[in-house]
Amino acid sequence: MSELSLIHWALLGLAAAGVGLSKSGLAGVSLLHVLVFAFVFGARASTGILLPLLIVGDLCAIWLVGHGVVWAYVRRLLAPTLVGVVIGWWLLDRLDEQAFRPLIGSIILVLSLGQFLRMRRPDLFANVPHARWFVLTMGMLAGVTTMLANAAGPVVALYLLASALPKTELIATSAWFFLILNVSKVPLSMNLGLIDPSTLAINLILAPAVLLGLLFGRWLVQHIPQRLFDSLLLLFTAIAALRLIGWA
Repeated sequence: MSELSLIHWALLGLAAAGVGLSKSGLAGVSLLHVLVFAFVFGARASTGILLPLLIVGDLCAIWLVGHGVVWAYVRRLLAPTLVGVVIGWWLLDRLDEQAFRPLIGSIILVLSLGQFLRMRRPDLFANVPHARWFVLTMGMLAGVTTMLANAAGPVVALYLLASALPKTELIATSAWFFLILNVSKVPLSMNLGLIDPSTLAINLILAPAVLLGLLFGRWLVQHIPQRLFDSLLLLFTAIAALRLIGWA
């Protein structure tokens, strides 16, 4: 922690607040904190440092809106997602930092494109049938991206959007799903040496920012157009992803 400058701590505080914002229903924020943590700690190490903060955000979201969960969608997606987590864990143990940064940037760029398409054409995924292939594909993709980059939010959002869930139920179902998923990732991250007492100390300092971000996000959703907010953040996220890849 002594190696972190004041600028680093400021960025991490904002990113931790972004975790809370993303759990409040502001889906456009869900990729931004991934990039900040990757910038400060390195792409690989950042996944373990960010994971406990995501769990804090899930718990806070459940505290606020968890009563609206639709368990059928959680059960349907969980099994293929856990398979994807194991695949991502296997990849994490074999990729070096030089290969990891462009990989995360590419994943985030593709997910940003998916978010953009979802915003421009809300009906684009609304008619996707709930076929087994669709659930398996989305689940495994969510598992791989969450293990490699903690960036499965847009994938799960697309799946729940196709299920035509109302906003409150979508947020609650997503919160419970990610709580189960993120907790299941902890032993794998510890096995890879990505979570240890030093990373947990950082989490302890940043955890209050997650709660503040969630509370602020709940207020923000009621006062500004979410579409405009998501559009701006999505633009900056895509630019940052291009920088990770090395294209900008």
